[in-house]
Amino acid sequence: MTPSLPAERATARPILHRTHHLADGREAVFFSDRGAPPVEQVSDPRPLDPRSGHGEVRFDRLTGEWVAVAAHRQTRTYLPPADQCPLCPSTGDRESEIPAEDFDVVVFENRFPSLGPDLGVLPGTEPPAQRGLWGRPSPAVGRCEVVVFTPEHRGSFASLPFERARTVVEAWARRTEALSAMTGVRHVFPFENRGEQIGVTLHHPHGQIYAYPYPAPHAARLAARSRAHLEATGRPLMGELLADETAAGDRMVVAGEHFSAYVPYAARWPLEVHLVPHRQVPDLAALDGEERDELAVLYRDLVRRVDRLWATPTPYIAAWHQTPVTAADREAGWLHLQLTSPRRSEDKLKFLAGSEAAMGAFINDVPAEQTAARLREAAR
Repeated sequence: MTPSLPAERATARPILHRTHHLADGREAVFFSDRGAPPVEQVSDPRPLDPRSGHGEVRFDRLTGEWVAVAAHRQTRTYLPPADQCPLCPSTGDRESEIPAEDFDVVVFENRFPSLGPDLGVLPGTEPPAQRGLWGRPSPAVGRCEVVVFTPEHRGSFASLPFERARTVVEAWARRTEALSAMTGVRHVFPFENRGEQIGVTLHHPHGQIYAYPYPAPHAARLAARSRAHLEATGRPLMGELLADETAAGDRMVVAGEHFSAYVPYAARWPLEVHLVPHRQVPDLAALDGEERDELAVLYRDLVRRVDRLWATPTPYIAAWHQTPVTAADREAGWLHLQLTSPRRSEDKLKFLAGSEAAMGAFINDVPAEQTAARLREAAR
């Protein structure tokens, strides 16, 4: 059963946003639900300390990958009680990270960023003429943002009404466009961690966006394979995969007019599903209005199915694979969501042990076809 768009949607009404600043100068972008006015004014009276200094990034000569070192994040907020949640609206008794009594969706710069707050271009990675310690640590330039889905402390993306889910999709798309244009940004990664088993430190429904000064390693590998496949065949790789999974059928979960979801043939995780647009686009910003409407419906439907698999909420990572910010990658790449969970049964988790953690060689406990069948049955 394919979920349908709400009949009352009004695509002509815009989703408005307005940028404000927090007490320490960080940007906070307030998005309003479709047809609602933006938050016009905010005042953040908190006596915040100056923004923490940069972390650093170090280049690993053995793997050719950058590693961020963010020691200042050791002091970040960790599982506070509900009445001290920094993502809830501010009240007269307590000021939070969002200086407003009410809001729809807010995106703000992380107070404890792994990257940033400054922007810039990383140095080259070519070896120096002399041996010795290769290079020096570089400032961890870039941007880390928090995306708050709702003022309600309890719930999840699955519990959002359609219009609020649509506003979140719009926020992802607009922030992707804005961050991609910033100096030195090479790759924009929106994602959501849900559940303490994943490592969540705040229970309030939210996600994050990282704007890396380098293509993240997995994104770089996907981009290289996509470029090579396009050059060799003239066809985009993800388009072939989507067509093959649609033809096979046994791993398909749901198909809409603009998006389809399936469990990939070589799924690594006991619960893994990909949500892919039918049209080749490099990122969320390239989706048109009708595609964004359907995405709000199908993504919400997908996480609801995931939660119906067991009696308790399922921990997951929802990762938006967008192409790195280069012309060649954007020509070959194809936006898709990868939703994964380590949960392999009601009371068991899959941990990344020797083969996965050390070698990157995954061993899955659950066949993809079985997972797809369970997700199809979870439709209501």
